[in-house]
Amino acid sequence: MHHGIKKLLLLGAGHAHVHVLASLARHRPADLDVTVLCPYDHHTCSGMTPGFVAGHYTAEESRIALAPLIKAAGARWIQGRCVGLDAEHRTVSVAGAGIDTPPLLSYDLLSINTGAAIDRARLEAEMPGASTHSLNVRPIEGFVHLWPQVMELARDRAVSLAMIGAGVAGIELLFAAEQSIREQGRPGARFTLITGGPEVADGHPEGVRRRVLRQLKRRGITVLREACTGFDEGKVHLANGASLACDVPILATGAHAPLWLQESGLALADQGQVLVNPFQQSTSHPEVFAAGDVAMRSDAPRPGNGVYTARVASALADNLLAAHEGQPLKPHPAPAHTLNLLACGTRHAIVSYGPWHLEGGWAWHWKDRVDRDFIKRYALPA
Repeated sequence: MHHGIKKLLLLGAGHAHVHVLASLARHRPADLDVTVLCPYDHHTCSGMTPGFVAGHYTAEESRIALAPLIKAAGARWIQGRCVGLDAEHRTVSVAGAGIDTPPLLSYDLLSINTGAAIDRARLEAEMPGASTHSLNVRPIEGFVHLWPQVMELARDRAVSLAMIGAGVAGIELLFAAEQSIREQGRPGARFTLITGGPEVADGHPEGVRRRVLRQLKRRGITVLREACTGFDEGKVHLANGASLACDVPILATGAHAPLWLQESGLALADQGQVLVNPFQQSTSHPEVFAAGDVAMRSDAPRPGNGVYTARVASALADNLLAAHEGQPLKPHPAPAHTLNLLACGTRHAIVSYGPWHLEGGWAWHWKDRVDRDFIKRYALPA
């Protein structure tokens, strides 16, 4: 092989890597060999999952097929997941589906956008019974696959559903589930939000939290400001000693950084994510880049938000090419405020930007357009 060819390895196919592939499809240097390692053949747009749960989009409408994108980028897809990273030797260990999956991949440039993982052992230690008796919202592909079974149950009898975790993801999914089950399920269904202890929509402006609480009340959703301590068949146990009868407990308590990062040798943030600079580049290994849930900016904590994600994605795409070509990297300043859109089921949303917040049907239609445009932008014909 000609020694001038450099290997770029893309781990995962999150929002940022979808954008990187699209920009490589427009311009890929001839001396760059690109490999994508990810277990699924599609990217699920997590921002649209609540719309899918509410019955507004089909699973197909809320995802992007990766094969056409990978092909257009002149890249190669390896179906598998990363189980180990050795940053010093620039190798990645692979757990693959096929017999022809290479167990080890090497790289000159590495980009990590695997999204957040669930550390099952850690989850079981924190909440015994979680892996057998609850439905986790991560990985999102698994949740989307299992959701139709929840709807089948709801059509069969009046279900009680509890969402554990009161961050934006949990709140949006709960509003969506409530709407869908009220419309299509048996009457008499009950809905509970278990915050895990903190306030609802913690970390959001006071006004946004008030709006969310008002919507929860309007829909008759009970809010329990308690920690969940574990699960049994049909039961959720709470820190105050009480237990709640529940047919469908859904876990949205946030995810963990992947375990394989801990042994990688990369500089990590307190929560175990890859520590990156304003170029989305590892602070310890200049040939490694990261974006999304798996990365943490050293200069600014990252707001989890779609509009901001789009800017990170283009910074990542630009800087990967610049790094390959030995050009100076471009910093991407973290914004002081990000635009946040929180959907309350279908046709109503709360929008906030810094201290400003508003809500209404128009906000939902706006979010719907943003999400559909995202899919349209990257969906190539097969």
